[in-house]
Amino acid sequence: MKDLVKRKRVMARSMRLGHCICDPTKPCPCDLFREDDVCPCAGERLEAPAGPVRLTQLVSSAGCASKIDAATLGRVLAGLPAPDDPRVLVGMPAGDDAGVYRVNGHVTLVQTVDVFSPSVDDPYLFGQIAAANSLSDVYAMGGRPLTALSIVGFPVRTLPDDVMRQILQGGIDKMAEAGVAVIGGHSIHDKEVKAGFAVTGLIDPERIATNAAAEPGDWLLLTKPIGTGILAFAAQIGRAPAEGLLAASRSMASLNRRASELMMEVGAHACTDVTGFGLMGHLARMASASGVDVEILWDDVPVFPGVLRCAADGIAGGAVERNRESSEEAVHAAEGVEQAMLDVCFDPQTSGGLLIAAPQAAATSLLARLHKEGMSEAAVIGRVLAAGPGRVFVRTDGRRPLPAPRSAQPAEACCPQRETTTMSCCEDHSGPGGLAAPQSGNALAIQEKFHEFMKAAGAPGALEARTKRAIAIALSVLARCEPCLKTHIKKAREMGFSQDEIDEAGWLAVSFGGCAAMMFFNGLRQTT
Repeated sequence: MKDLVKRKRVMARSMRLGHCICDPTKPCPCDLFREDDVCPCAGERLEAPAGPVRLTQLVSSAGCASKIDAATLGRVLAGLPAPDDPRVLVGMPAGDDAGVYRVNGHVTLVQTVDVFSPSVDDPYLFGQIAAANSLSDVYAMGGRPLTALSIVGFPVRTLPDDVMRQILQGGIDKMAEAGVAVIGGHSIHDKEVKAGFAVTGLIDPERIATNAAAEPGDWLLLTKPIGTGILAFAAQIGRAPAEGLLAASRSMASLNRRASELMMEVGAHACTDVTGFGLMGHLARMASASGVDVEILWDDVPVFPGVLRCAADGIAGGAVERNRESSEEAVHAAEGVEQAMLDVCFDPQTSGGLLIAAPQAAATSLLARLHKEGMSEAAVIGRVLAAGPGRVFVRTDGRRPLPAPRSAQPAEACCPQRETTTMSCCEDHSGPGGLAAPQSGNALAIQEKFHEFMKAAGAPGALEARTKRAIAIALSVLARCEPCLKTHIKKAREMGFSQDEIDEAGWLAVSFGGCAAMMFFNGLRQTT
């Protein structure tokens, strides 16, 4: 129940100031008050939306794609003072996964912090992924995490409180699985949801797995597939394959703990986890820090289901471009390595796997043990070549080509020419309103030219094929051409359109065409 006395008092103050007191960038009354009769400054809140909340639809960049790119971060950090303390064994200048601090001869701490926006829609699963991702930096160093502090950014009074509770519960449960106690935390009001943890653990100062000790002859091993950023972006635009999302969600929520333990047992030389900078960014950093050049074979890099299809269709978020700008100077692609293949390698990962450099025998043993313990997608993806400035050579042997891009498929007209020269969506009818096929040569020539025009108008150009197909659906509804609509819906399904995408195109037409267009579209939308 709204406290109108409180509302009047609070709004009077805001209106005198000319600014909303809970958001000075807005006037008073704000749009929320005008549209929904809700004053957040007076403690009022919107009713909880019906059904589950889709977290990825509430953020501009999902998962680790929300992080600042390496190039920008490097410029910002350049020149900042490093700690002048001999007890700091690994600090900020190293650019490693976590910091290491020797307390005394018996205790050495490993510490890290990680926060990002949702990579999945389910709040509880997001909390689990946030925890697994935060722990990963400690595992990459070979440490053992002990305690954690939660960090949450949340739009209070906009989303239900239970959403934040589920995020925290998921994180706490995943930390418990890792044997880590969540002993406190911090929360802030934020327009976009964010979550993460600051983690503290212990590490053997004589056995720290840094990213700077890869040696010539080492094999490079990756413990999880890549492609989480591409799949998260595809989900945001309604084009993600369900199988890929499920596989990525399971992977992101899985701990790197056992992989870390096995890595240390076989005597790996170097390690880093693959997260926001993508495989190329983290591998380039490892190569540069170790003073070596490395090579990977594209065909051996594990990827999630559907990622290649997405990459071929150009479905990749802006963070791919930012990662490319940050590390492309180090990357040298051989003949046959397509741009879309590199997109996958630059893709920002959320709670990705460990990238490990180990001697050949150790890597072989480690791979076998990882597979035996259920990490079946772990793979050797390349090798360390020789001493060098940190170049990353990418080659392919042709075993895994990309599928043909769907956007390159020509957009067929809904009225292709038939042998009788009539249009298939405007079949020859003798009854009232029907169209008889033209008989004269001149009429046939005119129809042929019109057919050529339709093909040219429907072909990909400044607008790619999928966009034109959606427009064609909308125009078919607006024109109330039944054969046209049936043809375009059928072609849209063949191109991978979801029912939601078809519906959005149709309802856009309905918004212009009114009741008659609505009745026409509803009659055909599910029957084609």
